[in-house]
Amino acid sequence: MARVLTGDADAPGRAPTARRRPRYPRPAVRAALLGHLAVRAAGVLLLAGWAGPVGAAHRLDGMWDAHWYRQIALHGYAGTPPVPGPYGPYEAYAFFPGYPLLVRAAALLLPVGAAALAVAWAASLAAAGGIFAVAARLYGDRAGVCAAVLWGVLPYAVVESAAYSEPLFTAFAAWSVHAALRRRWVAAGLLCAAAGLTRPTGAALALAVAAAALLEWARPGPGAAGRRDPRALAGAVLAPLGCAGFVAWVGWRKGRWDGYFRVQDAWQSRFDLGRSTLLAFRRLLTAAEPVWLADVVAAGTLLAAVLLLALSALRRQPPVLLLYSAAMLALALGDAAYFTSRARFLLPAFGLLLPLATALARTRGRAVPAVLLGAAALLSAAYGGHVVLVYPDAP
Repeated sequence: MARVLTGDADAPGRAPTARRRPRYPRPAVRAALLGHLAVRAAGVLLLAGWAGPVGAAHRLDGMWDAHWYRQIALHGYAGTPPVPGPYGPYEAYAFFPGYPLLVRAAALLLPVGAAALAVAWAASLAAAGGIFAVAARLYGDRAGVCAAVLWGVLPYAVVESAAYSEPLFTAFAAWSVHAALRRRWVAAGLLCAAAGLTRPTGAALALAVAAAALLEWARPGPGAAGRRDPRALAGAVLAPLGCAGFVAWVGWRKGRWDGYFRVQDAWQSRFDLGRSTLLAFRRLLTAAEPVWLADVVAAGTLLAAVLLLALSALRRQPPVLLLYSAAMLALALGDAAYFTSRARFLLPAFGLLLPLATALARTRGRAVPAVLLGAAALLSAAYGGHVVLVYPDAP
C-alpha cells in the first residue's frame, strides 16, 4: 500500500493534513520527471513522424490559441488586431498575459516559435514536479511518480507539449497547492496570483487557496493567547489578485466593468450552469449524424472527472485540493463554449488523478504500472496526433 508521509498515516482511505516537511528521495524525483519526459517525448515523436519535424513544430507553436499567444508576445495586446467572427470580433484581450510575457522574454534569445515551445515544455516539467510533490506528500513517493506520469498520458496531454498556457498554469497551481499543504500561506497566495495571471481558471484556484487560508486564519493558534496567523490572511488576500487584476485591467481598457466578459462573447464563452453540456450529451446520444471522436473523448473525460471527484471526496483529500478540483470541474461543466475543449480545461485539475495514482502505487512490483502507463502513453500520443493533425477545430 502506498506509504503516507504525513498526518493521519494509519487512517485507511484518508488523505492526511500535511504537517511536517518530507524529504523526497532523489531517485523518486528523478523517476517522476524522467517518466513525464518520456511519455511526452513519445507524443512529440509520433507527431514528428506523422507530419514531419517542421510540420509538427508548426502545429504545436501556431495552432489556434498558440497563434494568439505568439501575436501577444510579439505585438502586445494593443498591437494584435482583432479577427472578425460570427458573434463579434475575436480579440487578444481574451487571453491572459502570464504565458505570452514569458514567451516574449525567451524570444530575446530564441525565435518566437521556439521560445513559445521552450516555455511550455519547461512549464510542463515544473508542473510534473509540483504534481509529484503534492501526491508524494499525501500518499508517498510511488504515488507521486505515478501521478506525474499520469498527467502526461491524459487524452489531451498533447497540449502539455504545445504553445498553450495550460502547462504554466498547472505548474503554478500545483506548487501553490503544495505551499498551502505546508501552510506556507504567503507563498501559496503569490503562486496563486501568478496562476491567475495565466488563465481565467485562476479563479478556481483562488477560491480554493483563499478558502483554505481563511479556515486556517479563523482557527485560534496554540497557547493561551490563541493568536491567529496573519500570514494565512495575507495568503487569502493575495490569492485572487492576479485573475481579478487582469479582468479589471481589461475592463478599464474597454471602458466598462464587464469588458473582459464581453470580449469572451465572441467565443460564446459564458457560465450557463451546465445547460450547454447537457445539450451536448443529448446530441451525442440522440442525434443521427456522425460525431467526431473528440466529442466522445470530451464526454468520457467529463464523466470520469465526476467519478474521480467523488472518489477524492471519499478519500478525504485536503480541503484546498478537493475544493480546487471541484471548482475546476464546475467551470468545465458549466461553460457554454466549445464542448470538446472541456477535456483540455480539466488538464490542470491534477487532484482528480490522485485516486488513480494511489491505485497504481498499491500494485506490487513495477511491471503493472509500467505496462499500464506505457499503453496509456501510446494511446495518448495517437489521440494527440488526431487532435493536432486531423480534428478541424481547437483542442
